[in-house]
Amino acid sequence: MPNIDPILFLQPVLAVAMSLGAIIFWWNRRSFRGIALLLTFTAYFVAIAAKYAIQLPTYAAVEAFFGVTSVGLGLYFGLQTVFLEVGLAYLIALYGARRRNLKTSDAVPYGLSLAFWENGILLGAVSILNLSVTYLLLGNGSSEAATVYSQLVSSQPSLFLPPGSLLPSVLLGTLERLSSMLIHIAWGVLCVYAAVSGRKKYLFYALPMGLVDALVPFASLNTVLFEVGIFILSVGFLLVAWRASTSVTASPTSQGSSAIPVGA
Repeated sequence: MPNIDPILFLQPVLAVAMSLGAIIFWWNRRSFRGIALLLTFTAYFVAIAAKYAIQLPTYAAVEAFFGVTSVGLGLYFGLQTVFLEVGLAYLIALYGARRRNLKTSDAVPYGLSLAFWENGILLGAVSILNLSVTYLLLGNGSSEAATVYSQLVSSQPSLFLPPGSLLPSVLLGTLERLSSMLIHIAWGVLCVYAAVSGRKKYLFYALPMGLVDALVPFASLNTVLFEVGIFILSVGFLLVAWRASTSVTASPTSQGSSAIPVGA
């Protein structure tokens, strides 16, 4: 019985390696307090749970009304990310600044942690687990394997393409994970700056970044152009966060402080 090709493991393995490697690098070179991981765990997974709660009863109706490739469907995705992922990241960072001594020095760890939960865990480790179960089940040649194979051939025929056909999509998927990391780092950093310094302008920089998900319905029009475009945007977002860091670190009232001064 045909099995899925092991090359499919490459994308989630690289996603785990990139996100975990970035954390280890920052841990060794700078500082990385565990509070960033704990706070972002809550922010990220509450946001994802809320997205599922919204999309399960509404997605089919929204898609039918606006169409698969439409601005309306894009805004449906994008606004959820703006208010749930970015918005909750800010609210949890605000709680951390007020109650858990979150500092501006925690900004990058906070962003890296958001990136880790999405790319290292949800779309990395969980994907590896799912692929492993599928690979082992199809490999045992049982009657259950035959049933699973039939279902997968109907629902996900791309899983059984030859390695040469799979590699481009795997590489593009890896680029997508890298873009996702950069985007989460950018808005995570800005949310911490906004929460710690009290300057809402950093939150206003971060919120529109969530609209990147509004482009998702258009990915199928040209996958390569889509992934390259998202990567360019992600680099731009990171530059915005870096630029913000120069003004934050220049302020003696915010460097390494958990105080929340009044005013913008």
